[in-house]
Amino acid sequence: MRPHPVVLAALLLAAAAPPCAAEPERLIGGQVESLLEFARTRHPEFAALRAEADAAAARIEPAGALPDPVLRTELRNVTNEGSDASGNLLPPRIGSARYVFSQSLPWFGKRDLRRDVAGTGADEAQARARAGWIDLATRIKLTYAQHHVHLTSIRYAQENLDLMRRVAEIARTRYAFGFGSQQDALRAQSEIIALETDLVMLEGESAQASARMRALLGRPENVKLRPPEKLRLLPPVAALDMVALEARLRANNPLLAADDARIAGAEKGRDLVERNRYPDVNLGIAPTQVRNRVAEWELMFEINIPLQQGSRRAQEREAELNLEAARLRRQGTLNQALAELSESVAGLDVARRLESLVTTGLLPQAELNLNAALAAYENGRADFAAVLDAHRQLRRARGELVKARGDQQTRLAEIEKMVGEEL
Repeated sequence: MRPHPVVLAALLLAAAAPPCAAEPERLIGGQVESLLEFARTRHPEFAALRAEADAAAARIEPAGALPDPVLRTELRNVTNEGSDASGNLLPPRIGSARYVFSQSLPWFGKRDLRRDVAGTGADEAQARARAGWIDLATRIKLTYAQHHVHLTSIRYAQENLDLMRRVAEIARTRYAFGFGSQQDALRAQSEIIALETDLVMLEGESAQASARMRALLGRPENVKLRPPEKLRLLPPVAALDMVALEARLRANNPLLAADDARIAGAEKGRDLVERNRYPDVNLGIAPTQVRNRVAEWELMFEINIPLQQGSRRAQEREAELNLEAARLRRQGTLNQALAELSESVAGLDVARRLESLVTTGLLPQAELNLNAALAAYENGRADFAAVLDAHRQLRRARGELVKARGDQQTRLAEIEKMVGEEL
């Protein structure tokens, strides 16, 4: 059976059509700013915090709204007792029908207080969302700095390994010509194996840092991470004045803002509980239908009587304790933030001074010592132990330099987390 011409043409067009192009792979990274920009728009946890803050803001208007009115219908004498008619449920065919329309009215100020309580809840949720973003940004900055440190350490480790291989070649040459001992060549080979082990470990740590970064970005698909290219610039020393930083912390720290919103909410909640001393009002109107006409109208007025004094006083006591707890929690948050800020500023200063000492003194001296030891060893004026010691000094100096720069980035990220903004 031959296929229909239309079907055959469709199959030919489908075969000739080019395959759907895959989504192009996006390259991000290189600098921490591009990672932060990506995470702000794509990270699911931060998106959830924003959604929760929006949900809290949506609760403000309903909190201050009046309760829905109530409509009640009463059908009287539906059996038509006393008349010749049979039972019925239609209002014109029974004894009478009463319609009650009522509206509950909270005491003056209660609606505003409920709206204010919901508003402080929205402010707290917004502050929590901002705190969540700052925490995520801090983790991204720290992971970026760690990855950069690992890559720098790998570069130094490779240079150290190449240098030790050169030393090992010199030791083998000296041994071959009878100027050195076999032990020197064996010790050099052992040192090479140790350096190769360190290099493998550093490469593993670098791969782990890259995996952590992908997790912090929400494990995006079709995204490739560029290796870190450079560390962030450090702020000038004048920008690290403790008095100015403490003022910025008090004004911008999101956890303090959340505690402030909680205190405001507790104060409004206490005022709302105190308003329960006064009754709420319920107003109503009730027309009564007899057959096809409204025979009479009724007006209703009722209030709840706040007689349960023990219960009310317990609620007021609870509100006061909640307010006291919120104030104490804020003080604890402030003390912890100030302590961490002071520690981070001191740590940054120490790391800066350490980098200066290493770059201007320890590292150049270690390089000179190694070059001198190598030259002396080649000429037979120094033993292998001197070369090995000089090489280890150089490795130690390079490690101190890398560590100092990594500590600076760590302390900078911690300070920015405490003050709630970039320096």
